[in-house]
Amino acid sequence: MIALTLTAIAQLKAIQVHHPQDPVIRISVRDLDDSRLSFSITLEANPQPDDDVRQIDDLTIAVDRRSAPRMEGVTMDYTEATGFRFLHDDKGRSLPLLTIPTLN
Repeated sequence: MIALTLTAIAQLKAIQVHHPQDPVIRISVRDLDDSRLSFSITLEANPQPDDDVRQIDDLTIAVDRRSAPRMEGVTMDYTEATGFRFLHDDKGRSLPLLTIPTLN
């Protein structure tokens, strides 16, 4: 399952304050091409029956079953300068996979 940094958690909580009717944070990933991935973040009212759902620091994180295996070893981070970033590499180093994720 995906991990979240403290700054990502704080930013997601700040966003949720303005969307109390959508308490579930859905994170998904899809292929853009052979070497790039696109991550998306959406707020939803309820998780779907086939979601992998976890509570992380009072946040409800839902990942669809197709995306869940690809989230292993991925860390979501947030900075004012870059926004949300998804970081991963096989040796435990943090390398950006995508620098412009979406938040809908």
